[in-house]
Amino acid sequence: MADLRVERDGPVATIVLDRPDALNALTVPLKEALLVALSDVDRDRTIRAVVLTGAGRAFCAGQDLRERLGPDALPLADEIRTRYNPLIRAMRELPKPIVGAINGVAAGAGASLAFACDLRIAAEGASFLLAFGRVGLIPDSGVTWLLPRLVGGAKAAELALTGEPLSAADAERFGLVAKVVPAAEVVVVAQALAARLAAGAPIALALTKEAIESSWSATLDEQL
Repeated sequence: MADLRVERDGPVATIVLDRPDALNALTVPLKEALLVALSDVDRDRTIRAVVLTGAGRAFCAGQDLRERLGPDALPLADEIRTRYNPLIRAMRELPKPIVGAINGVAAGAGASLAFACDLRIAAEGASFLLAFGRVGLIPDSGVTWLLPRLVGGAKAAELALTGEPLSAADAERFGLVAKVVPAAEVVVVAQALAARLAAGAPIALALTKEAIESSWSATLDEQL
């Protein structure tokens, strides 16, 4: 698939955003390929866990802004509805755990992809950046739903309003990432975690993910 690789190791599938020269910035072909990969993983019963990472020195720099200048670019609202929102939904609705191997900067919609993972392992030099305001946008692709639930409302507001980067070390301190490791080890550690999850009971893991997701809109009695 264009600009994307899917590598298989037993029950673990590793999805690699593969535009390293462009910091894995998101284009239409890459977004479409990622959605297809998530759908394929969903249908394949032999895959029990997923790792999402980027090639090279970045996880994902967000939207490729050069593409937005093209004559055939959809209006931004339509692009969000037709390509970005389905990606976030597919990740959150996937009944298999997704481990993000955050190997470098995760910016803009790239941060959204990182936040939509169930667990995150970060490289020491990785960072998260909500740069939407710098280009006259508000955070999209689920950021305003996902981030407050991950780090709390006050920290989410600080990151979204100031656009200041969050280092891997601070992300671990706020519980956004499970572990910070040397850059050379981030994918290996994420894959080991995914393999451990894949060894668990798949239906129980799927229902656990669903129960945690539903808890945000459920009462205690409903959750009980």
